[in-house]
Amino acid sequence: MDYKIELIILPVSDVDRAKEFYADKVGFVVDHDQRVSDQLRFVQLTPPGSACSIAFGEGLVDTPPGSVHGLQIVVADADAAHEELSARGVAVSAVEDLAWGRFVYFSDPDGNAWALQELPHRE
Repeated sequence: MDYKIELIILPVSDVDRAKEFYADKVGFVVDHDQRVSDQLRFVQLTPPGSACSIAFGEGLVDTPPGSVHGLQIVVADADAAHEELSARGVAVSAVEDLAWGRFVYFSDPDGNAWALQELPHRE
């Protein structure tokens, strides 16, 4: 049996601000933005090339905004990812070289924290 992670819920304080950040600055694709009721809104976005999406909205979770840390995306080129995000206005860290890969870090406006990892070359 396969177990596939396909959706991660992020707690945010302002749904429209988060949607703008992830779509316009980070470059995720907006899949859904549905207001189900006065108490429930569901927004789903997917990173280009990813099988896993993120979602946030109103009435989805009761965890504090910005409390998700350690999210990680694998990229082909950490320098290119750094350059692209910087050009889009995302505050990113310098590229960090570690034995297990090259990393770039950023957070959304609420503080949910991401790492972009370029995997080390394997021979």
